[in-house]
Amino acid sequence: MKKENLETRVMKRIDRKHGDVFLREDFSDLGGYDQVGRALRGLIQKGKLLKIGQGIYTRAAISPLDGTPVPIKGLRALAAEALERLGVENGPTRFEQAYSAGKTTQVPAGRVIAVRKRVRRKIGYKGIFMSFERA
Repeated sequence: MKKENLETRVMKRIDRKHGDVFLREDFSDLGGYDQVGRALRGLIQKGKLLKIGQGIYTRAAISPLDGTPVPIKGLRALAAEALERLGVENGPTRFEQAYSAGKTTQVPAGRVIAVRKRVRRKIGYKGIFMSFERA
């Protein structure tokens, strides 16, 4: 019986997971730090994954417009899920609260997330990064 390579084992684990955000630590039991990094880079090159932050990856789908890999969810939803996985509480921003309460008609842009503690990570894709505000 032929032994599976690390990239195949990482992809099988991704297929079994329910969420769309994966941390590098999710695969630490499969191999060494450098080996897992090479496997993840290989999946990024094949268009199966996208890197949205340091040690943060998401599933990718091929865009029907230009054929490049794109995230399967919006950046706001992915960033919220990533922060949850990192143990950072998040919620609606003050602009989203004002819009929901009917105090303003200006629709929030969706590039800001309210967090309970300091976040120093950059979470984004193709030069578009999320901003964080204290809740």
